[in-house]
Amino acid sequence: MKHALLIALLVIGMPAAAQADCFAQYKAKQDSPLRLHFGIARLSGACPDRPTAESQLRARLAQGGWQLLNIVSLSPDEPGAKQKANAGEFYLRY
Repeated sequence: MKHALLIALLVIGMPAAAQADCFAQYKAKQDSPLRLHFGIARLSGACPDRPTAESQLRARLAQGGWQLLNIVSLSPDEPGAKQKANAGEFYLRY
């Protein structure tokens, strides 16, 4: 009985684990005057391929007047304290 309950809980929890968020570390800029920033954005669901992630980030950043320069990394793991500090006000802003 215990084994059946454990297996049922694992099966139920697996889709939730597959839906974990993705964290994208990126660089962006604004012109006139030139401003640059490093940021971290949360993308819903599993990490997409780079072109899809770039498309999502471009749209979000454009709303704030920013232009995506590049994606530094995509990871399902939450960024560490150092990355959060480096992103500063741009941690999960977009």
